[in-house]
Amino acid sequence: MKKVLPTMMLIAALSSCSSTKNVNTATISQAATLLSSLSSNATVQQVASLFSLLDTNNDETVSSSEAIGSIADNFGVLDTDNSAGLSLTEMEGILALLK
Repeated sequence: MKKVLPTMMLIAALSSCSSTKNVNTATISQAATLLSSLSSNATVQQVASLFSLLDTNNDETVSSSEAIGSIADNFGVLDTDNSAGLSLTEMEGILALLK
């Protein structure tokens, strides 16, 4: 019971946070799977699909809070215009980093 109570409290706290309510875990899972499958021969279409999955607020950019994995790790390098958001063109820069 001692281990169950803190877990239940954590779940209750997370479910009350508005920021976690807007996260679609299925979409994040799909994005993570696609990102992990990218290799040096990845296509622009795969990056475009990843972009669509990560742009959760549909503002045509991927912000640092939407980025995951190597996109998040290389966000500063990919954000060539320093706008704090990645356009699709900027995100395609991940292809060069994979080579």
